[in-house]
Amino acid sequence: MTADVGGSAIPGSGDPPAEVFAEAAAAFGLLASSARLRIVWALAQGESDVTGLAERVGGALPAVSQHLTKLKLAGLVRSRREGRRQVYFVEDPEVVTVVRLMLGQLSDRATRPPARPA
Repeated sequence: MTADVGGSAIPGSGDPPAEVFAEAAAAFGLLASSARLRIVWALAQGESDVTGLAERVGGALPAVSQHLTKLKLAGLVRSRREGRRQVYFVEDPEVVTVVRLMLGQLSDRATRPPARPA
């Protein structure tokens, strides 16, 4: 029996290995910061350097740079050099899918009228 998780079949009981849960928890932990979540959201819209990201997310340049370092170490974003500047981009498009899904669900919930009691 196999379970489909993220498009790949995992043999066995259908539960991912413990390492997968640990990796997911680490990624969710990094994205638990609204500043890092905003950065990933901004990079999902397109590549940017740290100055552009700081302007887009309304953060101080040193803080955005530190967040980018953490996201890079976790493998969620990457960068490449273009002349004297570093251009950042999302490493894993599946991370973007998860972020968009969560933010979309919460945005929809926020715009729905409150449910009436039965």
